[in-house]
Amino acid sequence: MLYWLLYELHTSWGPLNVFRYITFRAALAILTALVIGIAFGPWLIRALRERQIGQSIREEGPQSHKAKAGTPTMGGLLILAAVMVPILLWGDLTEPWIWIVTGTTLAFGGIGFLDDVLKVRRGKNLGLGAWQKFGLQLLAGLLAATAIRLVAGHSPYAEDLVAPFFKNAHIPLGVMYIPFVAVVLAGFSNAVNLTDGLDGLAIGSVLIAFGTYTVFTYIAGNARVAKYLLIPSVAGAGEVAVFCAAMVGASLAFLWFNCHPAQLFMGDVGSLALGAAIACTAVIAKQELLLVVVGGLFVAEALSVILQVASFKTRGKRVFRMSPLHHHFELSGWAETQVVVRFWIVALVFALIGLATLKLR
Repeated sequence: MLYWLLYELHTSWGPLNVFRYITFRAALAILTALVIGIAFGPWLIRALRERQIGQSIREEGPQSHKAKAGTPTMGGLLILAAVMVPILLWGDLTEPWIWIVTGTTLAFGGIGFLDDVLKVRRGKNLGLGAWQKFGLQLLAGLLAATAIRLVAGHSPYAEDLVAPFFKNAHIPLGVMYIPFVAVVLAGFSNAVNLTDGLDGLAIGSVLIAFGTYTVFTYIAGNARVAKYLLIPSVAGAGEVAVFCAAMVGASLAFLWFNCHPAQLFMGDVGSLALGAAIACTAVIAKQELLLVVVGGLFVAEALSVILQVASFKTRGKRVFRMSPLHHHFELSGWAETQVVVRFWIVALVFALIGLATLKLR
């Protein structure tokens, strides 16, 4: 809204022309989200404590985590609020991609909110059933995927996957594209949720992923640069860079309160929303397959759970001391802060590999 007002005045005062640039508005989005998050974080923590909305620790988790019981949760509400305001202020709301990625984030956040509310009411780490949650995620994913396909219209490769590392390599999916995207959104949403187990781990890794996709969405929206780098050009995708930038600012603000020892946990309202948002930006930028690289840490966390369950059910043996993967290293003797910082480094390496594909085509 403020973007429209200020840019319209550029004919009267030339310097306001700067608002036409996505990079400038992305920088404003980072700062706005950061200020909002840090300003309202203490208020939210107090409000959650007064209402006794605290984290329930699962019985089968590491014993060292018992001390975290009661820490205010549902802090994802702070992230969502810190993101929505800069989008409304600095985003071009005539661009449908902004509405799709924002709507997808809020839809998955709503599922997480319902799950968190049930956990708080029951006083234990049991919210929605696994199939209930996944069913709702698939439904939200199908709606988002359908919207993405409709907006893409008749653009080239609208139903194709772009293979990273290869020049002009595309995998046509046809009618299977929408179900594929729905599964990607639901799966990655759960992957981020599984990563959210240590102070600062998930949000720091999310920050790195959104920083990476700020670059990809900006390039996808710039036809000239996209053509030079041999990646699909997606009209209007550049505006999603403003959304990603706002996520970077909101993640920084949340990390302020979530770093060890955490004063606030994001809850499912945060983790499910953030995972879906990352996946949605990847789909919009036509970098669906690259999500496995950029989000490699999240993928590894999810795979560790799958392998653990499969191994125990088929062989009666565990692959890891405990899953998800971060708990394995925690029980191997690493301090919590060591696990977090080292996993951040791994997430950064994955992100750099993803960015390197821009020149390896």
